Amino acid sequence: MATSTPAAASSPATAPAAAAGSPAPKPHPSASLYVGELNGDVTEGVIFEIFNQVGPVASIRVCRDTLTRRSLGYAYVNFHSVVDAERALDTLNNTAIKGRPCRIMWSQRDPSVRKSGVGNIFIKNLDLSIGHKELHDTFSTFGNILSCKVALDDKGESRGYGFVHFETAESSETAIQMVNDMLLGSKKVFVGHFRPKKEREQEKETSWTNIYVKDLDTEVSDAQLKEMFAKHGSVSSAVVMRDEKGASRGFGFVNFDHHEDALKAVEAINGTTVGNKKVWAGRAQKKAEREAELRKKFEQIKLDRMTKYQGINLYVKNLEDEVNEERLRKEFGLFGEIKSIKIMQDEKAITRGFGFVCFTTPEEAQRAVTEMNGRILTGCTKPLYVALHEPKEMRRHKLAARHAAGRGIGQGKGQGARPGIGGGVPPMYAGAPPVYYPPGAAPQGFVYPQQMLPRAAPGQRAWQQPYPQMPGNYMMPMQRGAGPAGAAGAAPVGAVPPAGAAPASATPAGAVPAARGGAQGGQNRGGAQGGRGGRAQGTQARGSGAPAELTLQYLAQFPPEQQKMVLGERIYRLVEKSPHGALAGKITGMFLDSGWPVEELIGLTQSDDKLSAKIEEAVQVLQRATSAQ
Repeated sequence: MATSTPAAASSPATAPAAAAGSPAPKPHPSASLYVGELNGDVTEGVIFEIFNQVGPVASIRVCRDTLTRRSLGYAYVNFHSVVDAERALDTLNNTAIKGRPCRIMWSQRDPSVRKSGVGNIFIKNLDLSIGHKELHDTFSTFGNILSCKVALDDKGESRGYGFVHFETAESSETAIQMVNDMLLGSKKVFVGHFRPKKEREQEKETSWTNIYVKDLDTEVSDAQLKEMFAKHGSVSSAVVMRDEKGASRGFGFVNFDHHEDALKAVEAINGTTVGNKKVWAGRAQKKAEREAELRKKFEQIKLDRMTKYQGINLYVKNLEDEVNEERLRKEFGLFGEIKSIKIMQDEKAITRGFGFVCFTTPEEAQRAVTEMNGRILTGCTKPLYVALHEPKEMRRHKLAARHAAGRGIGQGKGQGARPGIGGGVPPMYAGAPPVYYPPGAAPQGFVYPQQMLPRAAPGQRAWQQPYPQMPGNYMMPMQRGAGPAGAAGAAPVGAVPPAGAAPASATPAGAVPAARGGAQGGQNRGGAQGGRGGRAQGTQARGSGAPAELTLQYLAQFPPEQQKMVLGERIYRLVEKSPHGALAGKITGMFLDSGWPVEELIGLTQSDDKLSAKIEEAVQVLQRATSAQ
């Protein structure tokens, strides 16, 4: 039907019809016009050239989609004078703009008036030769017309129906009485009050009489089809559809006089055997109605499936070729009863490296995630990634939100430079304390501890070397701060000092930051003097220093990227104290890139035994990678 617009609601002529007695809409007293039925390539400049001939134009706005910026097919034109606007409405209405007649009406900003539907009539069975102007001339004798339109297809040809919106309900009633069942051109037209599509569809559900019958035997004739259904009520027509040669196409239509009879016939005949076939009978629907019904049905099935497997279906990746479904069932079967296991394969039956494991309860699935995520199976070299399965739409939404947040946080206004590189400004995160630098202590770039730099091949930068058997490398960005004495103190960008160090204070620019917590705390890291000398006294402010034991509540105040840095700083210092401290940088990067949940990484900082076991696994992976080179 017609496009819904701020000026013309749900049909080209008006909004949905309202209850009787609603106030009649009146033309807007301002000098603003609504211009509809525009081609997608019509711009403000094209409209200006046409309307400025009538009088000085104040402004023009073509309404566009907020995402694609494509034209919505309508625009608003504001004149300086109401007289010029009236003249444009009288002289330019139905003028062809780039080969398509435009529709002009007063811009009505009041939604209650737009949606009242008072005075809006619908005309169908129009002669194809009747256009906008002819329809307007025909109905203008019954009263003032606010809007008039003949529906057109993509080729600009009439669809055989249209809309006329009168200023008053009395004018529309007079037009219906005088023109309904009269000849316009060569056809007798129907004229009646416009009814919204939703209202018409609701009525169809309780008043349909036409039945669609399929899977008919090719020997069934029209007379036999009518006789079959006439047992259940009065049949007005019955026809079997045939091809060009007159052969039955296996389906047909039966129309009853009453809805109740049609309903009884469907219940009695659907699924019965006629001739050699079992027939199907149901309400006859248009293609668009069937598609909408099937789409709604499939969406409901998809929603039910998502709800059914919510919290029990696991996604497993980093599967090596020798891991099959039986091996996966043996490994995951230790945590509970498994409903199903599936490893995805390509067309050549070669594993794609990921699969799904479905448990019976969420508790079993969560236990499997906790224990199996990051584990290296016997005989394999890659740690598993195990997580709860998320639908594609949910993952897409999360990624879009993450990228949007990254653009809003990681980039300064009007610039695309990454913070900390090339003199960029460090990012400010919601929930994190502001960081100020005294004069001469601005960040100079990223610095990496020597232990964290993998050996590079000749001619290759050190940080371009990936960690062995990991999805990617993680380099702990360290920030250099030049203190008054010229010493350099390394600290993660945006991270907090480790336990035992004095937290950074929010000091205005130009002031030298002092130690927090008294003289024993030493100066903060920006001053690079005795930063590790003492523990801050008193209660620490939110985000001003790391607690003795990391918790989810503490990390929740930081963005995801900063959480990784805080965790990396704590894990690095713990690994550095182990017998494999020389590999602390590599092992820390492997832990952070393993895909383990935050709870698992926090557990490493709280359990020495668990941390030692994971360190041994990482060392084995490094040794195997070294021996394979």
